[in-house]
Amino acid sequence: MSVAGRRILLIVAGGIAAYKAIELIRLIRKSGGHVTCVLTRGGAQFVTPLTLQAISENRVFKDIFSLSDENEMGHIQLSRAADLVVVAPATADLLAKMAAGLADDLASTVLLATDKRVLVAPAMNVRMWGHAATQANMATLRARGVAVVGPDEGAMACNEWGAGRLAEPAAILAAIAAMLDRPQPLAGRHVLVTSGPTHEPIDPVRYIANRSSGRQGHAIAAALAALGARVTLVSGPVAMADPAGVAVRRVETAAQMLAACQAALPADAAVFAAAVADWRVAGAGERKLKKTADGAPPALALVANPDILATIAAAGPLRPGLVVGFAAETHDMLAHAAAKRVRKNADWIVANDVSPGTGIMGGTENEVHLVTGAGIEPWPRLGKEEVAARLAARIAEALA
Repeated sequence: MSVAGRRILLIVAGGIAAYKAIELIRLIRKSGGHVTCVLTRGGAQFVTPLTLQAISENRVFKDIFSLSDENEMGHIQLSRAADLVVVAPATADLLAKMAAGLADDLASTVLLATDKRVLVAPAMNVRMWGHAATQANMATLRARGVAVVGPDEGAMACNEWGAGRLAEPAAILAAIAAMLDRPQPLAGRHVLVTSGPTHEPIDPVRYIANRSSGRQGHAIAAALAALGARVTLVSGPVAMADPAGVAVRRVETAAQMLAACQAALPADAAVFAAAVADWRVAGAGERKLKKTADGAPPALALVANPDILATIAAAGPLRPGLVVGFAAETHDMLAHAAAKRVRKNADWIVANDVSPGTGIMGGTENEVHLVTGAGIEPWPRLGKEEVAARLAARIAEALA
C-alpha cells in the first residue's frame, strides 16, 4: 500500500477522535505521501497546530481571515493543490455544512471550493450518527461522489456503544490509497447527462411537472466524474445539490433542456435520465388564468414537446458515440423499453418500473433492466448511487 509522491490535504475537525489524525499523518508520510493540514477551531481543542506541523513537517492552516495564510496560499489554491482531500475526523457539524454548501470557516470553504475528490471519515456519538438529519446529509454527499470510510462500531468516549467510532488510521490510509490508485478509464472523455423533471408553464404561476427528484441522474453524473469524465449535467428543477466536479446547466422546460444539450455537444456519450414532460400547454401566456363566473375550468390545449433523446440520437456528425436513454414505465416495461430503444435510435435503454408502491420515482433505490441490442440484463434492486456506479462502469467499458 503506497501513496508515494501524492499530496493529501487533511482536514481535522473537532472531536475526541482528532488525536487519531496524528497517527494517520504518520502512516501517510511513512507510505511516501505529503500531508498539509487544515485544523478547525473545534479540532484545535483536541490537537495543537504545533503537533500537526511537527508530524507533517508542513504549515498548518487554521483561519480563513488570516492575511498571512491567504497571502502564502489562499483557500482556493489550498483546495486545489492536493491530489485528494481527506476529512478525519468528519464531525456531524462539518458533514452538515458540506451537505448544505456552507462556507463559514476555512475547512468548509476549502471543501466547497475544491475540484478534487473528497474522502470523509465520520466520527460522532452513535445517536448523532443514526439521526435522520445526519443520514440525509450522508446520502446527499454520497450522491455527489464523496467517498466514505467508516464509521466503525464499538465503545465510545461518551461511554456508549454503537456505530460512530472513527475508522482506524490504517483503514483510512487503505481507503486513501484505493482512491488514489483508482483507474480513471473515462479521463479525456466528455459525457452529457440529463436529470430531473421539466416544468412546462400553464401560466406564470402554474406548471405541468412530474415526481422526478433528479437523484438518479445526479448520481450518474457523479459516478462518471469519479471515473475521470468531463461531465456536463443538464438539470431540470430539483432540490438536489450539484455533484462535485461536474459542469451544471440548469433549465426549466423541455425546449430549454434540448437547447442546452445541443450546446454541450460534441460528447463521447450521453445519458438521458431526465423525466421530460411529453407535452406543454400551447399558448401559455404571461398573465395568470382567472376563474370564470361559472367556475368552469379553462380548456388547455397540449402540444408535443421536442423529443430530446431522439433528436440527439439521430444519425449525424454530432451524435455521441454511445446514447443511453431511460424508460420509466408502469406496465409492459420491457416491451415498451425495447421498442423505445429502436424507435429513438438509442444504443441502450435503462428501464425501470415506477408504478405506485415501488418507491422508485423520487426514492433512494432503483431496480432497472439494461436493454441493449444484445438483449435484456436485469439488475437487482440497489441504491441509486450503486446503480449509477454500475452504469458508469459499463459506459467506460463501452468507450474503451
